[in-house]
Amino acid sequence: MPFASLGGYQWSWLRPDVIAGLTVWAVLVPEALAYATIAGVTPVVGLYAAVPALVLYAAAGSSRHLIVGPMSATAALSAAIIAPIAGADGGRYLALSAVLAIMTGVVGLIAGLCRLGFVATFISEPVLKGFIVGLALTIIVGQVPKLFGIEKSDGDFFEQVWGVIRHLGDTQWRPFVIGGISLVVVLGLKRWLPLVPGSLVAVLFGIAAVSVFSLDEHGVDIVGHIDSGLPSLGFPDGPTWRDYYDLAGPAVGVLLIGFAEGLGAAKTYAAKAGYEVDANRELAGLGAANLGSGLCSGMVVNGSLSKTAVNGGAGAKSQVSGLVVAVLTVLTLLFLTGLFEKLPEATLAAVVIAAVIELVDISALRRLYRVWTARLGSIYGPAARADFAAAIAAMMGVLLFDTLPGLVIGIGVSMLLLLYRSSRPHVAELARQGNLWVDIERHPDLETRPDAIVVRVEAGLYFANADFVKDRIEALCTDETRVVVLDAETSPFVDVSAAEMLVQLRDTLARKNIELRIARDIGQFRDTFRQASEGGRPVSVYASVTQAISDTDKAR
Repeated sequence: MPFASLGGYQWSWLRPDVIAGLTVWAVLVPEALAYATIAGVTPVVGLYAAVPALVLYAAAGSSRHLIVGPMSATAALSAAIIAPIAGADGGRYLALSAVLAIMTGVVGLIAGLCRLGFVATFISEPVLKGFIVGLALTIIVGQVPKLFGIEKSDGDFFEQVWGVIRHLGDTQWRPFVIGGISLVVVLGLKRWLPLVPGSLVAVLFGIAAVSVFSLDEHGVDIVGHIDSGLPSLGFPDGPTWRDYYDLAGPAVGVLLIGFAEGLGAAKTYAAKAGYEVDANRELAGLGAANLGSGLCSGMVVNGSLSKTAVNGGAGAKSQVSGLVVAVLTVLTLLFLTGLFEKLPEATLAAVVIAAVIELVDISALRRLYRVWTARLGSIYGPAARADFAAAIAAMMGVLLFDTLPGLVIGIGVSMLLLLYRSSRPHVAELARQGNLWVDIERHPDLETRPDAIVVRVEAGLYFANADFVKDRIEALCTDETRVVVLDAETSPFVDVSAAEMLVQLRDTLARKNIELRIARDIGQFRDTFRQASEGGRPVSVYASVTQAISDTDKAR
């Protein structure tokens, strides 16, 4: 049902929605211009993209608060994808940017219809955090040359940093002053007067400074001519069906990043307002927004955490606020584009830097690093800081190899560390403490029986860790051991390979006059183990560890 998020709309919401729309518009216009420059297209393309994105997301999405439009992460990814293909051909660059948005939209709509919203769960929060930090650093270093009025260097992040250092002596003071003041204005207002749209104030300051002092005639680069009026509709001229096919793969990466960021923002404000968002509808909404953007000569778009925060903070109640922003953006395209032609590139760079600098969340990386104990280190070794390692891998992947490879590297490292940790689970030897059985490494004062060993595997049992568990249990046995009890309560599942391993372990221990018993098998472990071990001599299974040990005493 179109515009389902407007269901149950109340007229008392109209005033806060209109106020929120005005507030978001004041932030969106300068940022859309800035993000278009990140994508490598003319600034007005950002406005072209915003209008259909806002309307179509409101029609298809499930969030009442999410604002969709051009954003730094997907803009940078778009540039990284299109630049090698289009080269120096500006017209082809613009057309392929629109094609990428169209293909992102198609992929998003198909994914939404196929109910693939769960895919976002495969991008862990640490990987996304590292990716965003790397992306933010890359964007910042790409904007610094405009701020200093110096030449931009090519290459990865570190090569660009070195290029900035080498050209510092060429700094032009006028762009530097304009850009520096603009940056202070945006950051200062965000810090002390958050309700004032700092980006818009800085943009108006930069335009006024150029107009009053004719700075464009004294070496200050400006945005220049911006076409007024509405964009042309339809498929872009020039690209072939082969171009659409070639961009389908990269569009999946753009969609993943945009979906993960937008879904996080949508869930945050849905939780505050007490309603639910549907991940599949979010995919469809993002797909519709991108498809509309591409067909309106725009660029890739996604949900914005910062503008959604502005929207929610201004009191928005529904997607009517987004529709208000769309109407105001249309008015901007029709009547106000001339105002922005005098906008200094240095001010635009300051707006971009201010928008992404808060994404360089070093404190979050420090928190991930601190998630470590000596015990975890002894169990998992270097993989004890798996989340931190995955975040750093994603960040360094972006800084060294570009955006999409960085995301793939981060996800790959995260998965490998997950597999490594699950293949080496902690096999705890237990001792009795009252009615409980506890890890003796945590309670070294407790006594254990020399003839009975109780162990607990703190993971599911499957093919990758079966041999490790078997070797660990065998290593715990001594000449005095007569029974081994496996407390299976912390093993929620077992596969056929691990079930066969337990049968083999039973036979191996039996040759040493040691009996293997299983206690507290639950759910999937019970079902799979009993099915997989049918036909042979059964392994003794008990309802509790205490019962399994008591049987040993009776046998004696």
